[in-house]
Amino acid sequence: MALSSGQRLLRFDRRLGARYVAGADEAGRGSLAGPLVVAGVLLDYAVLRDHRVRPLASLNDSKQCTLEERERLFEAVVGAAARIAVRAVSPGEIDRFGLHRSNLAALRAVLHELSPPAEACLVDGFRLGATAPPHRAVVDGDERSAAIAAASIVAKVTRDRLMRRLAALFPQYGFESHVGYITPAHSAVVRRRGPSALHRRSFQALCYLGEPQAAAPA
Repeated sequence: MALSSGQRLLRFDRRLGARYVAGADEAGRGSLAGPLVVAGVLLDYAVLRDHRVRPLASLNDSKQCTLEERERLFEAVVGAAARIAVRAVSPGEIDRFGLHRSNLAALRAVLHELSPPAEACLVDGFRLGATAPPHRAVVDGDERSAAIAAASIVAKVTRDRLMRRLAALFPQYGFESHVGYITPAHSAVVRRRGPSALHRRSFQALCYLGEPQAAAPA
């Protein structure tokens, strides 16, 4: 019988032979506006079975899930995790320190919050340097590891919920629909109104040029 997505991800982690496995991932790297949200999830494989593990049967990379599936999996992860850590990196921090540097610092921070007791720390794609807990960078980790996939769900749902709340403070920008990512409608309103306090000014985006400059030939 074929394994479900969650069973396949859980099997990857169990093969590490560790009781406590931590995974870390982020949401919002490619967003033009809003924070970068980094999450870490600690799974205790000594107790993760039967009724505790069944809700994770459909666990998957957050990018492969619909909004409704992510919301349901968020609740499943919260119910199954031994511990969860979340960091939000503001647009101002991203502008001051750079996206990549800010992302690595937040990934290190959430792993430090989970280790100990984490015996194995997994990160989606990035090596975090010597100041991080001992860890393993897993290419396409949110498609391979349950702990990383769980972190991707927590990061994405947390960020989307935050952006929809912030939409009430910036109603002209449509954050409730695109949650800060670049879309034609988002670009158009930024060209008309200029960037808001939530926009990452260090990003090289054509919509920051405004209507006349954006329309001019190179």
